[in-house]
Amino acid sequence: MSFLSDRVKKVKPSVTLTITAKAKALKSQGLDIIGFGAGEPDFDTPDNIKEAAINSIRSGFTKYTPVGGTDDLKKAIVDHLAHNEGLKYDRSEVFVSCGAKHTLYNIFQAIINAGDEVIIPAPYWVSYPDMVLLADGTPVIVECSGEARFKMSAARLEAAITDRTKAVVINSPSNPTGAAYSEDELKEIAGIAVEKNILVISDEIYNKITYDGFRATSIATLGEDIKKLTMTVNGVSKAYSMTGWRIGFVAGDGEIIKAMNKIQGQSTSNPTSIAQVAAMEAYSGPQDSVGKMLVQFEKRRRYIVDRLNAIEDVSCSAPQGAFYVFPNISSFFGKKYDGKEIKGSVDLTDYLLEKARVAVVPGEGFGAEGYIRLSYATSMEVIEKGLDRIENALAVL
Repeated sequence: MSFLSDRVKKVKPSVTLTITAKAKALKSQGLDIIGFGAGEPDFDTPDNIKEAAINSIRSGFTKYTPVGGTDDLKKAIVDHLAHNEGLKYDRSEVFVSCGAKHTLYNIFQAIINAGDEVIIPAPYWVSYPDMVLLADGTPVIVECSGEARFKMSAARLEAAITDRTKAVVINSPSNPTGAAYSEDELKEIAGIAVEKNILVISDEIYNKITYDGFRATSIATLGEDIKKLTMTVNGVSKAYSMTGWRIGFVAGDGEIIKAMNKIQGQSTSNPTSIAQVAAMEAYSGPQDSVGKMLVQFEKRRRYIVDRLNAIEDVSCSAPQGAFYVFPNISSFFGKKYDGKEIKGSVDLTDYLLEKARVAVVPGEGFGAEGYIRLSYATSMEVIEKGLDRIENALAVL
């Protein structure tokens, strides 16, 4: 007899974490592996943020805090949202968890009943469907092609809505594609959400990392009606290079916030006290570190897009935000090496890892079989070396 729940049997391991672990294991064996897998800035956490955390340790701020975060951190988040997005929230409408991923998990646990549907545009971040499944919900995947710049139109959203639809997930800028919705596109999506009375879970973790003068729009800013239906999710991991600190938050409906408080109170309790102080400094302190990172990300973005498009049978659109590229590599399906046929993106990533010693993430895990994802949150030297290897490996197929 298996002691495992049916729920956990539905869930797949995170493909990005799996690839990263495999690359690290090979490195530990002494192999020269270049990793394009992890969605983690290679910059250090800014010194002012680290100092704030060190000072909190020295002052003895190392105990439990309120489940949903300290009032000081909530105030910093409220002020940050008001200053940067023009969004006004009360502290009772803000909830802090152990990273944006944990925040999203808590939201799904709080809102979904068995059989409820959540609309998820594909390509999607790998964890969305599995989080819905873990809440006994049903992910409804809306495929968005490269020709549509990987974005879901309001018409496609409306066509996917049923009487079981509870929410739609919007991730802009997106992981894995870097695609971002314009204000006009979000207005149309907001109109459908309001008309059909469905929640919008807006994952805005990459909203500070944008290019070419594009500014990400928070859908909650587009009127009081859509604001009431929007759960705005963000955190410090990406923009402040604080992935390991594990602080994320949501701003939105107070009833859902209260439900999340109950869930977190029976699972992780509060986010780490020290990390909350660091996050408070990230939001209320100097912001120049963000701009410095963006300068480097922009250089890498231009280089990696140009290099990928110069490889025969590879095509890659330029991302509007985040730090990923999502090239189309479907032309290599059906080709062979060592008697093995490359049948899909997983086979191609295995080939690149085995022959080129380069770790990329298969598009299959993001709901887009003809693609692979590369993160350029790594040095230019690594990017150049890795692309040389990829180009050479693909040329001999």
